[in-house]
Amino acid sequence: MTTSQQDHPMAAALLMLGAMALIGLIDNFIARIAESIGLWQFVMLRSALMAPFLVVMARIGLGRLRPLRWRRVLARGVMLSVSMFLYFGALGLMPIAEALAGLFTSPIFVLLINALIQRERIGPRRILAVAVGFVGIVLVLQPGARGVSLVMLMPVAAGFFYAISSIATRSWCAGESALSLLGANMLLLGGLSGLVQLGIGVLGSENGTYLARGWVWPVWDVAPWLLVQAVGSLAGVYGIIRAYQLDVPSNVAVFEYSALIWAPLFGFLLFGQGVGPWQILGVALIALAGVIIALRSRPSRKARSGLAR
Repeated sequence: MTTSQQDHPMAAALLMLGAMALIGLIDNFIARIAESIGLWQFVMLRSALMAPFLVVMARIGLGRLRPLRWRRVLARGVMLSVSMFLYFGALGLMPIAEALAGLFTSPIFVLLINALIQRERIGPRRILAVAVGFVGIVLVLQPGARGVSLVMLMPVAAGFFYAISSIATRSWCAGESALSLLGANMLLLGGLSGLVQLGIGVLGSENGTYLARGWVWPVWDVAPWLLVQAVGSLAGVYGIIRAYQLDVPSNVAVFEYSALIWAPLFGFLLFGQGVGPWQILGVALIALAGVIIALRSRPSRKARSGLAR
């Protein structure tokens, strides 16, 4: 059975641009948070701070918290949670431009998933886009200069899982409230990070590093940045979800790449965080690859008229 789903491209574009500017700003503060507390404590406290705001948003009519299809929403949430753990982990260990460049390899993975699993036929231009994106990844990460490490691959892995969650937002979760998707993801992020933090304490494996740091108390020094992250992320992610629901992903993804401009710009203005010329070229190539893939993936008018449920 199909159901009509009207697209609103202008509203989706403006929502995505605003959401990316906001996230590009607040994600710069994760490096400062990482100086005081660990990844898992940060994510758990962030989720706890978001919870009351989610309830208020539901009360004032911005959406419902209860999902229509729990299994689909939770499956999407697991994929996005893994992506965010990898991305937030990378943000505490490398410049934001590098972490974002890895995350934004997601359209390349979307294309490969569609080609290999869904047997979608891809033309030479999109194949070229994959090659261009790969060159961009190499330029940003510069494995020859710094050596290959698992930390270096974290943002790229985040891009893979983000690609799955992007597909799921519209294909698995059509008709779901943006608030229910956001609430499920925050619940998973908070719960999973809490389990890992507990495991670190029980096993006594804490070594003081960002990825394996024990519980730190008090947290007054980073409390303002945690609140900024919680409120800003809530608004930004809500905007992203709504944008993907208002128009087809191939249209919306083009505007998502504005984050590759916003985040390094704020990083430079606020913290003097620079980006080398080869990395700038790499980021540009990754963005170019994503835009080519998005433009060449536009569905026909017939395909856009309805969405299978």
